[in-house]
Amino acid sequence: MEGAKEGIVVAGGQGEGDALTQLNGPNGLFVDTLGTLYVADYGNHRVMRWTQGATQGTIIVGGNGRGAGANQFYVPIGLSFDRHGNLYVVDMGNARV
Repeated sequence: MEGAKEGIVVAGGQGEGDALTQLNGPNGLFVDTLGTLYVADYGNHRVMRWTQGATQGTIIVGGNGRGAGANQFYVPIGLSFDRHGNLYVVDMGNARV
């Protein structure tokens, strides 16, 4: 927003926590061509998706507690998508992508 004097909250903003309206250590993010926001929520060990105008997010991967399982993260800090839509997550605590 060119010339904007104030920002707006597009994800979280409801205090720190693990509800679908909350984040706990948002770190990496990605915005797709539709304006959908993806957030690496390292404190909750999950990746969240927030569609434009949404009041809560959706867990797309992780969120099953901290761990090394195929459906778990241990401090996800970054993410990206390739041109085929595959998601890559930097899982710092497990030293893996």
